[in-house]
Amino acid sequence: MSFDYKRMVKFEYNLGAKDKKVRMVSGVVLLAVSLFTAKVLLLLVGLGLVGTSYFGWCPAYSGFGKSTLEPDAEAAIADAATETDSDTDGQ
Repeated sequence: MSFDYKRMVKFEYNLGAKDKKVRMVSGVVLLAVSLFTAKVLLLLVGLGLVGTSYFGWCPAYSGFGKSTLEPDAEAAIADAATETDSDTDGQ
């Protein structure tokens, strides 16, 4: 397994719906726990999980070329991106 830095900085959606939900719930739990225990590490990890869930992109997944998106979702995102590109080209 190789790690590609160039692929890591290229923003492409790579989190599926289930992965997003798990990350959001676990991130919120870690944020809540960090408030009561005053642990900065828990706060940072919780913020990272909530952030990746919100944006639908994980830099580590990008670097390793992994994606948890379902094939239909990948096609829908690609179609939406091409429609947006064609809309902006005509203006």
